[in-house]
Amino acid sequence: MHLLAGGKQMDPLPNPAPLASKLRNTLVRYHSIGDGEWRVAKKTKDATVWRKPSEEFSGYLYKAQGVVEDVTNRIVDHIRPGPYRLDWDSLMTSMDIMETFEENCCVMRYTTAGQLWNIIAPREFVDFSYTTSYEDGLLTCGISLDYGEVTEEELLEDQLLPQGRKKVLLTKELPGAEEQNLVWCLFALNPSSCACSSPGAFIFC
Repeated sequence: MHLLAGGKQMDPLPNPAPLASKLRNTLVRYHSIGDGEWRVAKKTKDATVWRKPSEEFSGYLYKAQGVVEDVTNRIVDHIRPGPYRLDWDSLMTSMDIMETFEENCCVMRYTTAGQLWNIIAPREFVDFSYTTSYEDGLLTCGISLDYGEVTEEELLEDQLLPQGRKKVLLTKELPGAEEQNLVWCLFALNPSSCACSSPGAFIFC
């Protein structure tokens, strides 16, 4: 049993394998969405952001793509739970790995700083994080978990939590280019639960 902000309790996560498998399959499906379904939302010299209406809620799915000069594993290490994430993410004020199931699978709790003069108040999140190989690269993804007692069946039914946040990052080396990776990021936000909806904020999570 884990205590969260405000004295809320969260039971240990049931067997994560079905959730990880279903989450991976869903995100692979997102990655296979045809280019014709996306519309460019923002484009810079280094990256492009697209968006499409979500089929889960009234908001949008955003994807961003760009080239990062580094090796695949090091890029992923800066995104998934671990000490590197705190090095660069100034909005994350604390991070605690609550449960570790395998090297590539864990439940993390983290807090974020207030933004816009605390119009967006500091918040606490609990995420399920999963990393796996995909094509010639690595796929790392996170999804919000609800607080309280959650059964395995409920997790599978709500594994995309329309009221939550989910993100996926896929990175793989470019053919013939050393330490150059094509990075593809997907982010989904329900506008009713988050004040920020600028697609530019979603580049590389």
